[in-house]
Amino acid sequence: MTTAIIAEDEPLMRAQLKRKLAEAWPELEVVAEAENGALALEALEREDPDLMFLDIQMPVMTGIEVARRLAGRCHVVFVTAYDEYAVAAFEQGAVDYLLKPVEADRLAITVERLKGHLGKPAPDLGQIVDQLTQTAAPTKLRWVKASIGANIRLISVQEIAYFQSDEKYTRVVTADSEALIRKPIKELVDELDPELFWQIHRSTLVNVNFIATIGRDFRGQPEIQLRNRDEKLTVSRPFAHLFKQM
Repeated sequence: MTTAIIAEDEPLMRAQLKRKLAEAWPELEVVAEAENGALALEALEREDPDLMFLDIQMPVMTGIEVARRLAGRCHVVFVTAYDEYAVAAFEQGAVDYLLKPVEADRLAITVERLKGHLGKPAPDLGQIVDQLTQTAAPTKLRWVKASIGANIRLISVQEIAYFQSDEKYTRVVTADSEALIRKPIKELVDELDPELFWQIHRSTLVNVNFIATIGRDFRGQPEIQLRNRDEKLTVSRPFAHLFKQM
């Protein structure tokens, strides 16, 4: 039995990857899941897996730092939202990489490559770690200045449930308030962390941490129920693939 550990700090992403792996590789046993790099190393010592799926950006200890300590103990697939990291990982000798959100077709290719590497010594990732450390991820928006009446409020993006276009303004919706900014959705797409905010409509970006459940509307389109909010957000067809097998 081939065994693996999934290290990913976003519960939704972690569950999605596990489900898709089960479909693409039924014989693979995911023996542990970790929400940060430190827990991933603890699971490594406990389980001694054949494979590790490492999110590059995790709290406590990043996937890069975990890879530095592996010393060829198992094969690694890096999971990332940034093309810069992915290309560097592949060119420098990692078994493979996956871009978020993980697509089934791309995962199938990764599975075949992994099967081809099983039984062979895992590469020492020293060079790739050095390369990835030098690869700077884009600086992402952390705060927005929003208008609430006559006042300006500084809001952390972590508090924002979703952004939605509203004529010439964009609504900034938190768990218990709403505000307006002049920045359009197309600019926010480029400035926000794609691991935190998913575009589900040409006019809507949703914080994945605020997604409670995903259902279907009367047309069969995915529909998101938010945590601490009564309204539901419909996912338009161009973005429905994000939730296809969830």
